[in-house]
Amino acid sequence: MSDHVTDETSHPELTLAGAQLLPQLVAHLREHRARLRDEWSARIREAHLLEAMTPQEMTNETTSVYDNYVEVLETGSVEALQHYARDLSERIIPRGVETHEVVGIVLLLRDVLARSLFEKYQDDFGLLNEVLDAYEPAANRIANTVAVSFVDERERVIRQQQDAIRELSTPVLPVRERLLILPIIGVLDSERAKQLTVQLLRGIRTHRAKVVVMDITGAPDVDETVANHLVQTVDASRLMGASVIITGLSPTIAQTLVTIGVDLSKMNTIGDLQGGLEEAERLLGYRTTRTEVAEDS
Repeated sequence: MSDHVTDETSHPELTLAGAQLLPQLVAHLREHRARLRDEWSARIREAHLLEAMTPQEMTNETTSVYDNYVEVLETGSVEALQHYARDLSERIIPRGVETHEVVGIVLLLRDVLARSLFEKYQDDFGLLNEVLDAYEPAANRIANTVAVSFVDERERVIRQQQDAIRELSTPVLPVRERLLILPIIGVLDSERAKQLTVQLLRGIRTHRAKVVVMDITGAPDVDETVANHLVQTVDASRLMGASVIITGLSPTIAQTLVTIGVDLSKMNTIGDLQGGLEEAERLLGYRTTRTEVAEDS
């Protein structure tokens, strides 16, 4: 019994005859590797796919994809295919390759290899049907697995980018010893409010801050949920040993806070950022002096 018979469990979609034919198919695809890969690369260029890659990058990736494709045809290992597809996605997504391009090149490879098998077995119609019955289910499973893995990886990258953007949009900045400023610009929704709290509390601990100036001049509006979350952020900061001064309240936000019944006694509000920084320095014991500069006569 050949070693490939044990691979039947890895190809549950194959019949016994199909599993016995797979070694012949794999041998044929490896024997004609260079020609078929070049034909596939030409089809990719004709379809204007992978144009974000340099010619050398495209050669390297198509060679790697071809070899892994044939290996998966031989072993039927979904786990190995998923691992390879994730690695492929990590390499090519940063180069600007889109999902439809990945699906497109895999389908083109499936077609190129199918045509090669047709040419080899066209004189025996019965055998050709058995060969295609063995090849097509495995090829379809490869295409589906690669597509799903690529989409999953792309969504992971998007989530990472969104997290990075949220962190950049709510920076916690140390102004001086024990004093932080948190400028909030743009729409403040519930998700961003939670991110704000996490970053602020982390900043308080890292910088051993005693006072935080939260400036919301750039926030156009907040709803009831976000307003209550701000109050909770102030309370959490107090538990961490830091007082919070809120500056830049717009008339709309101020009216919202009053309307929803926020406990304003918990909030230290100052009209503008400059006033908030002066109050923060007073709380920290700093003394501000003004120096008059005489004009040249």
